Amino acid sequence: MRILISNDDGYLAPGINALAEALAPIADIVVVAPDSNRSGASNSLSLDRPLSVQRAANGFYFVNGTPTDCVHVALTGMLDYRPDLVVSGINNGPNMGDDTLYSGTVAAATEGFLFGIPAIAFSQGSYGWANIEDAARHARDIVQRYFDTLPKPYLLNVNIPNRPYAELGKVVATRLGRRHQAEPVIRALDPRGKEIFWIGPPGATKDAGEGTDFYACAQGQTSMTPLQIDLTHKTQLETLAKGLE
Repeated sequence: MRILISNDDGYLAPGINALAEALAPIADIVVVAPDSNRSGASNSLSLDRPLSVQRAANGFYFVNGTPTDCVHVALTGMLDYRPDLVVSGINNGPNMGDDTLYSGTVAAATEGFLFGIPAIAFSQGSYGWANIEDAARHARDIVQRYFDTLPKPYLLNVNIPNRPYAELGKVVATRLGRRHQAEPVIRALDPRGKEIFWIGPPGATKDAGEGTDFYACAQGQTSMTPLQIDLTHKTQLETLAKGLE
């Protein structure tokens, strides 16, 4: 198996290093990741400047761009083969509910999926990198168990609780939960007295009931949510079509 690994925390992040170490024994891996933290980059491509690719001492490649840039460059210019799987993460913190729309971790996996390659985004349920080696070992288990389970290509969003390996619950199929509206921006002044704005924290959970990714992680289980790209609102499409007749 050949696996392309990326993330949004940057090539030096503990999550991608643990993930690469865990997957190396079962696959031929190549790591192409951002040169710095690009959390919240979503599916953005850098179209206003050229990108450079450099190789670190540990063999990882790093790009001065977004997670999507990294996977796009790898698949369309760097690699002379087609990976069997694209894996993103392990992210420092959760990517659940509405957060998946902003997530660079999910975006890197999505780019692989758009090229017709199975893809999995891995995140930890809490921030701080606690038990990251255990999460990486669990991620390897998931790759080995589920790689051939679903019709390909597929796009999976996986959130792993920050727990020791022996205490991790089962993997459960979930849907995305929902959050309330995000908190207001934080107003401040820069050193020259100019007003600046920091994006505020995410809102509290609105839909975290049984069956959601939020609920599963709260129970100590690993949530696995299948994602799709089609954003078409089918019901409104039918209503709109009738209204335009």
